[in-house]
Amino acid sequence: MILLQPHSRFLLQTLLNRVQNLEKAIELDYLWVEFDDVRYHIQVSTKNPNVLLLSVSLPIPPPETVFLGGLPFGAIEAIKAAYGVIVQILDPPRDGFNLTLKLNLSKLPPDEGLRHSLLVKIASVREVVLGAPLRIVLKHLASRTVAPDIGQLLALVHRPNESFFVVPQAEKVTIIYPMRFKDSVDTAFATSFLQEFVEARRTAGLNNVPPCLWSLTPPIELKEVPADALSANAGFVSFVIYPRHVEGKKLDRAVWNLSTFHAYVNYHVKCSEGFMHTRMRRRVESLIQALGRAKPDAEEKKKSPNSRSFKRLSLKEAKANSKS
Repeated sequence: MILLQPHSRFLLQTLLNRVQNLEKAIELDYLWVEFDDVRYHIQVSTKNPNVLLLSVSLPIPPPETVFLGGLPFGAIEAIKAAYGVIVQILDPPRDGFNLTLKLNLSKLPPDEGLRHSLLVKIASVREVVLGAPLRIVLKHLASRTVAPDIGQLLALVHRPNESFFVVPQAEKVTIIYPMRFKDSVDTAFATSFLQEFVEARRTAGLNNVPPCLWSLTPPIELKEVPADALSANAGFVSFVIYPRHVEGKKLDRAVWNLSTFHAYVNYHVKCSEGFMHTRMRRRVESLIQALGRAKPDAEEKKKSPNSRSFKRLSLKEAKANSKS
């Protein structure tokens, strides 16, 4: 199994290149899209090469989720806590984006290790912003409390017009994913994958991982959720998170893995399809080779000394032979 990395590799490489060439007045204007329709835009002008503008567009939230000022609740506080004075939040953001950050690269720490760690954190802005609500819930779980001003059921966006659901409690947090796939083949692969995912939890070496459940029908915790938000053709996956799963450094990993669980499943579904197609192509090639070896060689078709051959004559040749 492969886990997705929290940081954007292209964004991190762009930041590293920019930091290494601060003395050069190079203009940058990059726009790209990553999984789950998260869009980035980087701009650097020659007039002020130490300033970098980073804009981020998040997935379109469905009606059941709550955005404050175009961002998930707690995102502004999470950005300030993660980046400090190096980042300034521009209000309003650039047109077409949910967030625009102004980075002053001259304020980066001189120590190379600290500077690289901070650039990796900036490249993980997706995790900082989209994971902010879940981080608040899991932080309170670590202290066995429930975050104030949060209801009994919380919907968080993770894909365009799609959300997953969080049920916070003092002793545990239940996280439920309606699994949706557009392609019927993807749905079949995902259903099989998720069933095996649940079965793997029962092995001896995985006793301490969060309990995982899968069902075709919505869990009872979602009884008050609108029907439109529960349209799942690959069933529902539930994880039960306990305080031991989010203690200390486990929190960051838990927030990222839970926020991108659907992308994780989708990635492995596509890998499985690619593997199956490769196996099928190899099988067809081996059958073609076997058929080729089954054809008789040309040498075996040589005429024997006593064999006679016949030639079909045309009508004109037949008349000429009959006259002679």
